[in-house]
Amino acid sequence: MSHPARSVAVLSDIHGVLPVLEAVLAEPDVRDAELVVFTGDLAAGPQPVAVLDRLTGLGGRAVLVRGNADRELVALARGTLPGEAACAVDLWAARQLTPAHLALLDGLPHPVVREVAGFGPVVFCHGTPRDDEEVVLVDTRPAQWAEVFAGLPDEVRTVVCGHTHMPFVRLVGGRLVVNPGSVGMPYGRPGGSWALLRDGQAAVRHTPVDVPAAIDAVVAGSAYPGARAWAETYLRAGIGDLEALAAFGPRDGREMHK
Repeated sequence: MSHPARSVAVLSDIHGVLPVLEAVLAEPDVRDAELVVFTGDLAAGPQPVAVLDRLTGLGGRAVLVRGNADRELVALARGTLPGEAACAVDLWAARQLTPAHLALLDGLPHPVVREVAGFGPVVFCHGTPRDDEEVVLVDTRPAQWAEVFAGLPDEVRTVVCGHTHMPFVRLVGGRLVVNPGSVGMPYGRPGGSWALLRDGQAAVRHTPVDVPAAIDAVVAGSAYPGARAWAETYLRAGIGDLEALAAFGPRDGREMHK
């Protein structure tokens, strides 16, 4: 059995944005991390091939977890999800992927468990451990969290999830929950958001970027016709966190319990 990882950097929701990914990967604590876990939605965006090639180039210390958008890209490429069900950039991204990229995405696991020093077994997932598309938020009801975690062994005391693009760290019934936020589509604050697990401590971290330069780099590195408009919206965090919370909130079951 391998030893517990001493430090783990967690990046999520890259959404095909290479320049911000590169900025986060250049952080000393990310470079030095024993494992770098990517909790899903890797390629659905304007630079899908470049991002996947960069991730696979990281070798064995990179752990890739499936997100709902990764699953949907495969379905779009193979024609099992109708194009009208997808946004324009995802439909375009699906058409850029080679058979090798599709095989990579199709084989991604969800969830993934790794032993981390100071934490024990940690579950890394996208939406929740049971569903890559399920929504849980910083203010989700404790009863809903209890349902989400009902299938977890008692020894799992830490869960790391992505999907909602807003970072938080909170305790729920004695379990530590960490959402690293988003690298490529942040809600509320421009720049790359990520998390670090080290020495029994979990911290949300933030990497500032030169946003106009990053937008220009996305446009230069993408053949997507709407790349500039897409990057202007998402790299500038044009969707605020309160706006996103209002949109996601009904999806965590809270409306049924008012």
